Amino acid sequence: MKVRSVGLALIAGVVLLEGTDAGAQAPAAGQRIGYIDLSRVLARSAAGVAAREQLEREKAGMQKEMDAKRVELDKLREELEKKGPLMTADARRDKEEMMERKRRDATRLADDFQRELGRKEQVLAQKVMQDISGVIEKVGKQKGYYLVLERGRAGVLYSAPEADLTDDIIKAYDQESANKGKK
Repeated sequence: MKVRSVGLALIAGVVLLEGTDAGAQAPAAGQRIGYIDLSRVLARSAAGVAAREQLEREKAGMQKEMDAKRVELDKLREELEKKGPLMTADARRDKEEMMERKRRDATRLADDFQRELGRKEQVLAQKVMQDISGVIEKVGKQKGYYLVLERGRAGVLYSAPEADLTDDIIKAYDQESANKGKK
């Protein structure tokens, strides 16, 4: 998680430096530095909202499957509680082993679902980040910024509210996404 966070900060901070001279001077007094809040962009942009909704739909499907497994295990447990004393020792042991196997399978499935959701979330976030890096560069250049940082992950301790480009980025990103959808 830390590596991805640093990577996002680097994308945001370095994106405006691409194409500049390697020997460029430090920012002069008139050059501006801005920041964006990437978590807010992901939460409020149309593409970020769509990605989150897609993940929620997939999560709901996985939850439905897990609920079915839990109901199945509950039925087995109830059957063992009610009929267990009447069963032969071998039959009870077989039922207990089957229930334990199904419990382990359900646990493994839950772990698999968790990993899959994490992977899908990472893939969707990376796609949004790839799309947005161009938008950050474009808005930064249009507004005359020398450098744009990601506020949360870049260690920014103070920043003036007027240096916040987040809403501009969201607006430009949504507009660019809408234009791509029309083509």
